[in-house]
Order: sequence, then structure tokens, then C-alpha cells
Amino acid sequence: MSVIELKMPKMGESISEATILNWLKKVGDAVEEDETILEVATDKVDSEVPSPCNGVISEIRYKPNEVVEIGTVIAVIDADGEVPISSPSEKEELSKKEEKNANAKTTTAQPSAEKAFRSLNTGDNDGFLSPLVISIAKKENLSIEEVQSIEGTGEGGRIRKSDIMLYLKHRKYPLPSRPEASAPKSSYNAPPINFVEGKDRIVEMDRMRKMIADHMVYSKHTSPHVTSYIEVDVTNIVNWRNSVKNEFLEKYGEKLTYTPIFVEAVAKAIAEYPMINVSVDGDKIVVHDDINVGMATALPSGNLIVPVVRNADEKNLLGLAKNVNHLANNARNNALKPDEIGGSTFTISNVGTFGSLMGTPIINQPEVAILALGIIKKRPEVITTDIGDEIAIRSMMYLSLSFDHRVVDGFLGGSFLRKVGDELEAFDSNRKI
Repeated sequence: MSVIELKMPKMGESISEATILNWLKKVGDAVEEDETILEVATDKVDSEVPSPCNGVISEIRYKPNEVVEIGTVIAVIDADGEVPISSPSEKEELSKKEEKNANAKTTTAQPSAEKAFRSLNTGDNDGFLSPLVISIAKKENLSIEEVQSIEGTGEGGRIRKSDIMLYLKHRKYPLPSRPEASAPKSSYNAPPINFVEGKDRIVEMDRMRKMIADHMVYSKHTSPHVTSYIEVDVTNIVNWRNSVKNEFLEKYGEKLTYTPIFVEAVAKAIAEYPMINVSVDGDKIVVHDDINVGMATALPSGNLIVPVVRNADEKNLLGLAKNVNHLANNARNNALKPDEIGGSTFTISNVGTFGSLMGTPIINQPEVAILALGIIKKRPEVITTDIGDEIAIRSMMYLSLSFDHRVVDGFLGGSFLRKVGDELEAFDSNRKI
């Protein structure tokens, strides 16, 4: 009998675990190679996991909503096509084996979990906590006592992500991890929502919208946001693009949008001001060598996602255009891959696409800055020429940079923003494609 182990696949850079959403097959079901067996999710994207071979599923080791580390065996497939469990004695033997494996996993993972949570200086950990639960607890400033008080709904009372998120939803106020004195309970009561029966309706947030909401609240809670603005003259860019876009499409088979031009300018500015391309880890600053520019993109559902142009500083304008178009098309078709949406070090958001003059974007954690690009509008401007000041019709655009004031001060944020503007205004209108 040929036995094939199905492992939780790698879901992209920096992703160490995933949540099982739904099993599409059960023990005893026949499967074909590349047929979808289950659906899994990370905090960034949902994915389908295919069968590596033809055969019959003989064992499923994890249930829906359980968090599983990448590389862990989640199911076993009998490639000979025969169901190996046919008698009570064999089922009992398998049950003992599964219990033994589960105990082994707990024993192996326990020291790591203890070490990770002990770094909060809150005490020792008696039960197994997944890295995801530990991460959430640390971000939300939960003490070990609070976490241990949460009723777990997982296997053997294990605390799952849904348990800790439910607890956070109903928690009245955050507790400090090392309280010096009892925190006073807030007397403020949230105002009631007026719901009119028969007129108003309730729409449940989908999973992605919930994650977006959590991510935005976390970002505002974590980073003291400051936003700076400048206005730039992009007339040269507009005129150049209008003159070459048809030729560009005919020559390269790619549409020429403004986005690759913006990404190019941002990459050049980051190269000059690398401390804008960082992340904060406690009291340490992680300076990223790669310049990976995320671009906030609307999905057909209305939700936002951030596909990433990797190593943007190493691509020419054609390479950026191809990359941007590929990511945008995949986003519109819900076909983005996990490695296309992770690892950004700086993000841009083109709010002008929706007609907005400017915006105050929320930082995409764990980055420290995000750039919003407003709508391009023609208007009369005073310009300086060789014969003096004149009034001319120019294409103008506002740029706004939100930055984390913990590590980015006004000088750095303002200088970087001005550099992006200078790169756009200095665009060569005679540039060859």
C-alpha cells in the first residue's frame, strides 16, 4: 500500500500557519490528482489545497477552524485506492495513533509557546497556545491570566483564534500586561444603534472585511499617525502618457497606466531615504533592504487587498507596467496567489481612482508609512518661465503621506514626500519607450 501524506502547503513569504476553513472531502472519499480537497485561509488570502495523487482519503488529522503550521501533515491518502480502515480494531488502533501524535505535537510545541509568551513577563503557560494566539495576545496586550481565563472551543479545550477574538470583542477595556495599579473601569457607554424594524437591515461582515477592520484598528492603536501633504505638477507625465500609451500597447501588449510611474518615483525616493522603508519590532527598527511596494487594490467584492511589486527599484518602466497589470488583473479576477500579497515594505493608495482630491490613509502594518495619490485635475496655475510669471493650464495632484511618528519624524517624512513629488515633476516628457 502506497501512503501519501498531505501537508499544509507554503502560503507565501513570512506566513507560518494557516486555518482550515472547510474539508471538501471526508475519510473514505476517492480523490483525483489536483482535485481540491480542502480550503484554507491565512490572514491575507484564502486558498484551495489540491490532492497530490489519485487515491482514497484514509485519515484527516485536523478539523475546520483549527490553526495548523506550514509543513504539518493534515491528511493521509491511500494512493492504491483502498480504504485502509475497515474493521473496528483498525479504527481503534488509528484513534490511539492519532492521540499519540496529538500528544507528541503538544509536547514538542509547548516549550516554544511558553518561551514566546513568557517574553511578555506575565508568568508561565500551562496549556498549549498556537503561535497565532500568542501573536494576537501580545498585540492586544493580554496578560497570561486573561488568556488562560478564555474558554477554548478547540480540541481538548485548546484556545483558537475565534475564541480570543470573541473575548476581545466583549472585553470592556484592555488590561496592561504589567499593571502597577488597578486600571479604573471606564464609565462611558457606547451609544445605542437605532434599528428600525422593517426598514433597516443587518449585513454580516465577510471574513476578509473582519480582517480588514481588525487590521485598521490595530494600526491606529499601534502607530501614532501623522499626515503631510504636498501638491505636485504632473503635466509632463500626463502629456507623455497620452502621447505614447497607444504605441506602448501596440509594442509591448501592455496598457500604460499611471501606477507604474508612481511606483518608479516611490522606489527612487525610498532609495534616497531608506529609513522610510522600515518596520518596528519593540524598541528595534528593522531596515528592509528590498524595496517591495504594495498597491492598495479594490476587489470585486468591494474589499481591499494589497498586491506587492517586489524589488521595484530593480525594474524599468516596462517591467513595472507588466508587474502592475498582472497584479491588478489577478485582483479583479480573485486570482491573486499568496506570494503576490505578502512582504510589502511600503504601500501606495491611489485614492484619485475614486475621485478623491486627497486622503489620509491608514498605515499598512508592519510598515511605517503609506502614500495616497489624489485625483489629477487641470486648473490655472502661476508658473515661472524665461520671460517671467505666467498663468497656464496645468495638471495638478495632491500627495499625502501618513507616517508612524514613533520612528519617522517630520523632517524625514516631509523630505521623503518632497522627493517623490520632485521625481514626478522632473519626469522627462521626451522619454523613449
